[in-house]
Amino acid sequence: MINYRIKSVGGYSERIGELVSMLEHTRAVTLKEIKGLTQKDLDYPTDEGSNSIGALLMHIASIEFVHQVITFEERDINKVEFLKWQAALELGQQARHTIKLNQLDFYLNELALIRERTLSQLKSYNDDWLFEERQWDNGVKHNCYYLWFHVLEDEISHRGQIRIIKRRLLQNNQ
Repeated sequence: MINYRIKSVGGYSERIGELVSMLEHTRAVTLKEIKGLTQKDLDYPTDEGSNSIGALLMHIASIEFVHQVITFEERDINKVEFLKWQAALELGQQARHTIKLNQLDFYLNELALIRERTLSQLKSYNDDWLFEERQWDNGVKHNCYYLWFHVLEDEISHRGQIRIIKRRLLQNNQ
């Protein structure tokens, strides 16, 4: 059952526990939205330039992975990591050609593995870490709280796209 309250999750500092609550709520709603989708549903393009639900799920996983690297390891992804995640990160034509023919369990597993690491790593940080000032090479300042907020907003945004694709699927199956 989905919890509709933001509360600090035990085992984490207060604000990180609240962040975990939001991450887990967001994921629970996403998982509910994709429950029961077939491989054909996951690969369905609404038009020749659109992303599939499967590609969007891999994008959600890739964004969380990148933010793990940036916040936990304090670096950018390397060439090997970029090559692994490139299609999912960039979406578009490459994703349409390479992210397909997978069953739902494949995507659920990818999302779960990435999330497991996030939750494990967050246990070793405190609330001050969330507000730690950092700066990218281009001079733009940021903090870890914003980066994890972006993980949330990205998943929520793409879940909206998933809902639109599902509506189109229903219309085409009638």
